[in-house]
Amino acid sequence: MPPGATNVSVLLRTAIARHQAGSLKEARGLYEQVLRDSPRHHEALHWLGVLLCSTGEVETGVQHIRKAIHAFPRFPEAHYNLGVIFQRLGNTGEALANFDRTLAIAPDHFGALINRASTLRTLGRHNESLISLDAALAAQPRNALVLYNRGNVLLDLRRYDEAVSSYDRALAERADFSEAFNNRGDALRLLGRHDEALASIDRALAFKPHDVFALNSRAKILLKLKRYQEAIASADAALAVSSEFAGALVNRGYALLEIGRPEDALLSFGRALRSQSHAEALAGHGYALATLERLEEAVNSYSEALALEPDFVVALNNRAQAYLDLGRPDEAARDFERLVSLNPTYEDALGYALYAKLMACDWDSYSEALNRVESAVMSSERVAHPWVFLAISGSAEAQLKCAQSYAQSKYPAPLAPVQAAPFVSIQDDDNRRDRRIRIAYLSADFRRHATTFLMAGLFEVHDKSRFDITAISFGPARDDETSARLRSSFDRFIDVRDQSDQQVAELIRRLEIDIAVDLKGYTTDSRPGILALRPAPLQVNYLGYPGTLGASYIDYLIGDRIVIPEGRQSCYAEKVVYLPDAYQPNDFKRRISETTPSRAEMRLPETGFVFCSFNNSFKITPPVFDVWMRLLNQVEGSVLWLLESNAAAVRNLRRSAEQRGVAASRLVFAPRATQEDHLARHRLADLFLDCLPCNAHTTASDALWAGLPLVTCLGSSFAGRVAASLLHAVGLPELIAETLADYEALALKLATEEGALLAIKARLARNRETFPLFDTDRYRRHIESAYETMWRRHRGGEPPTSFAVKPINGKLMDI
Repeated sequence: MPPGATNVSVLLRTAIARHQAGSLKEARGLYEQVLRDSPRHHEALHWLGVLLCSTGEVETGVQHIRKAIHAFPRFPEAHYNLGVIFQRLGNTGEALANFDRTLAIAPDHFGALINRASTLRTLGRHNESLISLDAALAAQPRNALVLYNRGNVLLDLRRYDEAVSSYDRALAERADFSEAFNNRGDALRLLGRHDEALASIDRALAFKPHDVFALNSRAKILLKLKRYQEAIASADAALAVSSEFAGALVNRGYALLEIGRPEDALLSFGRALRSQSHAEALAGHGYALATLERLEEAVNSYSEALALEPDFVVALNNRAQAYLDLGRPDEAARDFERLVSLNPTYEDALGYALYAKLMACDWDSYSEALNRVESAVMSSERVAHPWVFLAISGSAEAQLKCAQSYAQSKYPAPLAPVQAAPFVSIQDDDNRRDRRIRIAYLSADFRRHATTFLMAGLFEVHDKSRFDITAISFGPARDDETSARLRSSFDRFIDVRDQSDQQVAELIRRLEIDIAVDLKGYTTDSRPGILALRPAPLQVNYLGYPGTLGASYIDYLIGDRIVIPEGRQSCYAEKVVYLPDAYQPNDFKRRISETTPSRAEMRLPETGFVFCSFNNSFKITPPVFDVWMRLLNQVEGSVLWLLESNAAAVRNLRRSAEQRGVAASRLVFAPRATQEDHLARHRLADLFLDCLPCNAHTTASDALWAGLPLVTCLGSSFAGRVAASLLHAVGLPELIAETLADYEALALKLATEEGALLAIKARLARNRETFPLFDTDRYRRHIESAYETMWRRHRGGEPPTSFAVKPINGKLMDI
């Protein structure tokens, strides 16, 4: 004790000074001396309690502070410090209670307002937290830390614009506030303002170059910008500082997936999981497994993520997608419906919920769900993926709306494309006058796939003296007869699986491709982002996607006058190229097994009429199924032969048949088979029944190539008019009905009038050899004429426009 200090007041002041100077042992002795003289001295009890807590004697320290409060209940600092201690201990309830007691005594207590806000944020009570911060801000309107914390709470509340404003105010007070720059970048990323977000993160890193959180945020933004190699570099920089930082490992994994390195991605997600039990890492791990087609393992990984975070919407969405790929649409539907309940605006979830139920042939609330999805699409809401929407809606107008919303949201045209596409006059391009037109076909399906079954012959017969043909392949590699056949058909076959959209676009530009032809559209494994960068002067939507892509950077859509009547061009964003016969090519070399299975082998009855529909289950809708059941009831001994898409669909279709008075046994399901064997088993059927609103496409060509007549009903969109196009091109337009009532009557007539059906089968057998549908070389000449017309107009300085290809000599049906 300093000489001369004889009273309690002097002792206490000295103790506090020693405490603040860090001389804790001396301060403790002085506090204890005060308390020996005055055991209920509330200030000495309080400060000794604070000191004891700071040195690890928390229980004893808390007891001292409580004694101080008991001695003097209206002691705001004691209540406040007790709150801070409980806050650090993770006892949020006690912390909040003490901050509230502080403010009841001292309403303007700045520390209590700030820490109360922090505690409320921890408890998820964000609106109350914001109120507390605003009260603190009223006392100190230029406090950078309060403004920063306010931005964080607004970020939690998804009020991103306001969060950015709060961070801006904080940065106006403290220009080197790197954490504010970092979180401002996150808010801008969530607003979709990715370039601004990146600039903000870079400002944060200018002050703290090794900040792992900023480096990881930068990787996340670069992912959004599709700058995958840079994202990996930024994640690696974070990992150089903290080698097991889970967030950086997760973002690195996603970037590796995007450049086609799923095995490396799996390792990155695995490291994140070894670092900590991390829901996002589990979700990424599942995504990598799904990319590697290890779907059961993917489902397990997503389920583990959901066990940690039951409301983790990304994991819920991805598990639902994996269930779809596994052929378990009933489980997918449950996940999608839960996703919609958690987040009604989650992109495409509402549409996928209905699509999954269609896959399972679960038609509960079908009409209400359809109306809800269509209404939202027409309001420009992102509720359905365009491919899914083709199966849901028969409205060409709604399909255009859906595609436009999707293209603008996911694949907008960049301000600086890889190649702007100016119209070049022939006088400015003399050095290219005589060279071959360079066509690039872009696809993930250069393998055994429905599109390939149709196009393989066309690739082989292309006139290589006039056209230079390149395959840009971003699908899985396959070592089979079909893949080998395809590879030998092109001038060059380029595998770009491990390249980003930007890199592929630059490759197309270097190859000086004249016409880039997208065979995928918005179907599985598509990469619209490549053509969104505008790498080729002319870009074409063809075959793989039966509808508009709704994007300004796609110049042409190849169709015919059946799938797109001339009066309906306004429903398509592209200019329409009308081929003379059918838009769909066919391979005249398609093999059909010579051996036809017996009815018994296919579980069909030995006698009786066989209706069949080998469409995927999602194309079967209640109005069409009602027709089919009425046909079975009217045609004694008949059966309906369907494709065995998934167990849920089989179960639900049988139940639906019984509800309509048809024995479940009259629905027979065909398992998957090789293409050759599948074509051969068509010989056991009598009549193919088409679906609506989405027709049979390759499936319709399968039936006609195998000699099986098909009855269709004309829809209003491209996808609902394909079978009609094929029937015209094979010379059987009388098999096209305008309404479902006419469709039913036509099918019933053919099933009950043997002579009528035999006559149709005989005509199909003749026409298959003589009409345009299966004439691959005729088709080749027509589409090459289309390419030449496109290129000639472009080189003449003319913009894309709809046009019709003049038919070559040969049989042509009037349409």
